[in-house]
Amino acid sequence: MDDKKVAVVEKQGITVSPADMIRDAVAKGADLEKLQGLLNLQMQWEGNEAKKAYHRAMAAFKSDPPKIFKDRAVSFNQTKYNYASLANVVEKISTSLSQHGLSATWKTQTNGTIAVTCRITHVQGHFEETTLSADADKSGAKNNIQAMGSTVTYLERYTLLALTGLATEDQDDDAQGVVEYIDQAQQNQIADMLIEINAKLEPFLKYLGVESLDKLPKVKFQQAVEAIKSAKAKKEKKGAKK
Repeated sequence: MDDKKVAVVEKQGITVSPADMIRDAVAKGADLEKLQGLLNLQMQWEGNEAKKAYHRAMAAFKSDPPKIFKDRAVSFNQTKYNYASLANVVEKISTSLSQHGLSATWKTQTNGTIAVTCRITHVQGHFEETTLSADADKSGAKNNIQAMGSTVTYLERYTLLALTGLATEDQDDDAQGVVEYIDQAQQNQIADMLIEINAKLEPFLKYLGVESLDKLPKVKFQQAVEAIKSAKAKKEKKGAKK
């Protein structure tokens, strides 16, 4: 048996995990090299189980996602917009995530531009993250600290929405000065996915509310990908019934 390739084996109808194999090896006086190999196998197995648990939890979360409405209005000088506040977004999403053993955290870096990374972690340890970056939002005659704070708050809100694949009810219009569009590789990915399912670009752009792929905000990229995957799944299901 190749211990490095086998995560779980069946022995006389009973599932044996790497932890069981380690206990058995210790009881039989296995050498250090053998035990180290089994310990490595155990770590790989636990990591794989944690990853599967994360995706099960995220699927359950997305099956009944929270609805997030705009709860704030801003009006100063020539700047006016409505938005879902960070507190509102975090409260609604975090409450729902926690019901599935998930939690969100952020970290911020500033190096010319402001980059915010959102990480969602499952109780078993597996996590996934996404990063968005933008310049300080100097609209509305903000001072430097206010400009940075506005961008950080905006990016924290949208990284969480992007990572969970959610959007506010009627997408926010507070992106003045901080919108980042998808890059060429992401444009190609979407185009290839549309070609694969034989879908036309124009109706898809209308659905996303943009005039062209290069004007698709990064925060909507995951939404676009999930929409195409959903359309593909429906086509495959329909084809299977024929």
